[in-house]
Formats: sequence, C-alpha cells, structure tokens
Amino acid sequence: MTTVEVVETVNSNAQSVWDILGNFGGLTVGGPITAFSVEGEGVGAVRTITMGGADIVERLEEFDTGAMALTYTIINDDCPLPVSGYSATIKVTSNGDNACTVEWVGTFEPKGAPEEAASDVVRGIYTGGIAGARKATGS
Repeated sequence: MTTVEVVETVNSNAQSVWDILGNFGGLTVGGPITAFSVEGEGVGAVRTITMGGADIVERLEEFDTGAMALTYTIINDDCPLPVSGYSATIKVTSNGDNACTVEWVGTFEPKGAPEEAASDVVRGIYTGGIAGARKATGS
C-alpha cells in the first residue's frame, strides 16, 4: 500500500475548518467538479463526484464530530483516479482560538500510473481541499 499524508496548519478556528472539511455532502459544483450528489446521511452515506465525465463514488465509513475526524473510501472500480483500494482520513486538531492542524492521510494501491504520479494526484486533492477550507474561512 502507498500512503500519502498532508499535514498543514490553518490560521482559523478548528470548528470552522471542521465544518467545511467534515461536511461530507458539502462539495459544490465548480472547477473540475461538474456534478455532485449525495445519497443517505451519516456513516454509510455515498457521494458521487463527477469530473471530466467520469464519476468518483465515495462512502463515509467513520464520522466522529467530537474528534473532528472522518474516514471515507472510494467504492467504484471504474474511478478515474489512478488508485484502487483507496481509504482516507481527515482529522482537524485545535491549536488554540485561531489555529488548527489538518491531517489528511490516504492509503491506496496505484492503478494505471507509477506510484509517484498516483501520489501526486492524491496529494493535490488534499492540498486543494485544505486550501479551499482556508479560503472559505478567510485564513
């Protein structure tokens, strides 16, 4: 298994960042995302993200509001990302009133691409998600 870990400090309240990154159904259409839908609520909910005419289907496996952590998996074999057996965890930890640490860790087997290329794609998703949280919280 390949592991990609991104740990970044965000200069914003941990709860504000968790409200964004922990909202499994909170993605919006725009940029590379051309469609988005969610079926169900809480653990077991499934979201479909359409990018470039292909779908990424993810299921929420664990959700802990108190720990500000969630785990999700990609469940479709025809996912356009160069990964298989993908699972990721997002965790937000408070560093005081206006700072927190976001830890986003994923494991997978590279599929159809070298390990480094697959890791770069995954790392880009994580850093982009954290950048989106920074922008949304004004930090």
